[in-house]
Amino acid sequence: MSAAAVTHVEPDARIPLRGHLRHTGALVRRNLLWIRQDPESMFDAVLFPVVFTLLFVYVFGGSIGQALGGGQEAYVQYIVPGLMAMMGMNMAQGVGTGFNQDFNTGVMDRFRSLPIGRGSVLFAKIAVEMMRMLIATAILMIVGVLVGFDITNWPGLLASVGLSALFGSALMWIFLTLGVIMKNAQSVQAMGFLVLMPLQFGSSIFAPTQSMPGWLQNFTDYNPLSSLADAARGLMVGGPVAHDLWMTVGWSVAITAVMAPIAIHKFRTKS
Repeated sequence: MSAAAVTHVEPDARIPLRGHLRHTGALVRRNLLWIRQDPESMFDAVLFPVVFTLLFVYVFGGSIGQALGGGQEAYVQYIVPGLMAMMGMNMAQGVGTGFNQDFNTGVMDRFRSLPIGRGSVLFAKIAVEMMRMLIATAILMIVGVLVGFDITNWPGLLASVGLSALFGSALMWIFLTLGVIMKNAQSVQAMGFLVLMPLQFGSSIFAPTQSMPGWLQNFTDYNPLSSLADAARGLMVGGPVAHDLWMTVGWSVAITAVMAPIAIHKFRTKS
């Protein structure tokens, strides 16, 4: 494509909302077709909930379940909502590495030379990743039921899925930004590992926080993953909900408000 064609790309401000929606829909279709041609890209969404559920239930379920006042059955009720909270975070890391690979293979150069909204490219990525997250969540619930999870509150379950999706979509803006500014996919994965591992294990996802040292309990109190996991438990199996729900919504809105403009700006200006 000639340089003249690249320089006459229509700015986002001149594209109407209907145009943005049309562009986003076309890019979503393109991403879904790519997944269809490369089904191995779904392995993480399919295998992650199976492996983690079986691992934590059958390796840690007995000991931690006793601490909860029950056994393995009690831990199943505890861990499944926690893993749902973890699902969006792991899918978010995947969208960052995929976005970076698209840059390195020249796909994004092609998109940026077309008269489409820059934000449409990022929104399409998030939309497809949300579909992958919903598939992973459905598999998680199927495996959870098979190992003994008792679904007694279907509205609470659906609310938990929506809350996890909201927080996961907020994290995706962080990883889209990393996907733009980091040099390669390995760097995005390494950065994600360094950030997400302390957040995962320094939370109430896998175990209650009462037995943790005081300084770590203070960290978990402000960890948004703890708020999300506790809100999901309250909605799905009963317990306090309001505080953790509003904390999760607040974190999600704040992260999106800060990171979405940064991600779109970095994408527009990346050379």
